[in-house]
Amino acid sequence: MAAITGTNGKTTTTRMLTHIMKTSGHVVGMTSTGGIQVDGRVTVKGDMTGPQSAKIVLRDPTIDFAVLETARGGILRAGLGYSECDVAACINVTADHMGLGGIETLEQLAKVKETVVRVANDTAVLNADDKLCLKMADHTRARHLCYVTMDPTHGLVREHIRANGRAVVLEQGINGDMITIYDNGAHIPLLWTHLIPATIEGKAMHNVQNAMFAAAMAYSFDKDLDEIRNGLRTFDTSFFQSPGRTNVYNEHPFKVILDYAHNPAGFRAMAELADRLDPPGRRSIVFSVPGDRRDEDIRESCEACLPQFSHFICKADSNRRGRGHDELPQLVRKYLLELGVEDENITVIAEEEAAIDHALNAAEEGDLLVITADDLSRSWKQIINLNSDKQESKETIPGTKVFVPEKEKRFVLDQDEELIIDERGVRLASSEPEDAD
Repeated sequence: MAAITGTNGKTTTTRMLTHIMKTSGHVVGMTSTGGIQVDGRVTVKGDMTGPQSAKIVLRDPTIDFAVLETARGGILRAGLGYSECDVAACINVTADHMGLGGIETLEQLAKVKETVVRVANDTAVLNADDKLCLKMADHTRARHLCYVTMDPTHGLVREHIRANGRAVVLEQGINGDMITIYDNGAHIPLLWTHLIPATIEGKAMHNVQNAMFAAAMAYSFDKDLDEIRNGLRTFDTSFFQSPGRTNVYNEHPFKVILDYAHNPAGFRAMAELADRLDPPGRRSIVFSVPGDRRDEDIRESCEACLPQFSHFICKADSNRRGRGHDELPQLVRKYLLELGVEDENITVIAEEEAAIDHALNAAEEGDLLVITADDLSRSWKQIINLNSDKQESKETIPGTKVFVPEKEKRFVLDQDEELIIDERGVRLASSEPEDAD
C-alpha cells in the first residue's frame, strides 16, 4: 500500500505509480481527485482523497495493491482512514488553502501532511529540495528514507548516499537529464527524462519531479527496473489518462494546454513550461483562482505568471466560494495592472465557458494558450470541438457507387445439404463419409 501527499503533483504521481504497478501485473485500487479506480475502471467519480475513499479501496477484495492520494482537507476533517502503509511520499509543501481549517502558516500545513509520512513502515519518500519535507524524516518510523532531489549537488543527499542511503537524483548528461537511483552504494541510471511522454520531451519539470517520485516509490516496492521504465514510458498526460494535468492539444494552428493550476506553485510551473516551450507567437492564459483563497495568495498567483505570459483572460470558477459574480476576475485584473500588465492585454469574462471560447477564438497561429479550468470535461470538449460547426466542403469523386441490397437474401439448402451450428458459428456439413480417402 502506497500513500501520497503534498500540495502539488499528488494526483499525477498517484496516477503514474498506479500505471507502473498495473503494467507490472497488479490489480490496483486508487483514490485521487478524479475518483476511485479499481483495475483501471472508475467506480466512484469526484474528489475522493479523504478517509472514506481510502476505506472503500482497502476493503475491496479484488485488489492486491492500493495507491491512496491523501489530501489536507480529509486529514483535518476525519483523519487518514488507515493506520499504516508500506511506502509514503510527501512531494512538497507550498501555499494553498491557507486560512482554511485553522491552517495559517506553511509550518502548520506541513504538520498536517506529515501525518501520512509518520505511518509509513518501510519507506518514506521525501522531497529533499523542500526544507519542510526534509524535516519530516525525523518523525517517521519507516525503515528506509529515500530522498528525491533535482539538484545533483545537494549536500545532505550526497552525505545520505555516502552513508549507503537511498535517493533518486536528476543528473545532467550529454544527452539530457537522467533520472538516477542511488541505493546501498549502487548507482543506477534509470531513464532519460525526454523519453517520458508526460514530461513533454523533458520540458515539463514539474512532471519530471512527479516521475521521480513515482519511480522512487515503485523501486521501494522492489519493482524491476524495466517495469518502472516501461510504466513511465507508457504514461502520458492525455486528457483520458490524466484529465486536467498538463493536457496538450496540438490539432489547432496554436498549442493549447489544459491544466488545473490553482495556486502560486501551479501557475509557476505553467510559466516555466511556457518558457521552455518558447512558442513563436503570444503566450496567453485563461486565469482563475478558487474564490476562498486569500487575497495575498491570489496576488502571488498573478506574480507567478509574469513575465512569461503576456495576455490574460480572467474568469471565475463556477462555484464562486463566497465571492461575487465577477469579484475575483476584477480583483485579478487589479493586481495584474499593479504588476505592470497593460490594460489592453487583460480581458475580464466572468463565466468560464465564455472566457475559454473567447480565448480559443482569439488565438492565432504559433500562439501558446494555457487554460486553467474548473470544469475539466466541458473545457476539454470546447478545446477539441473548436470550429467543429464549420462544415468543410468535400469533393465528390465521380463514378463512386455504394451497393445497398434491396432486401435480405435467403440462403437456400439443396435437398441433400444440412447446416451445422456450434461454437465456431454456422457451416455446411460435409457430404463426404468420415473414412473417405
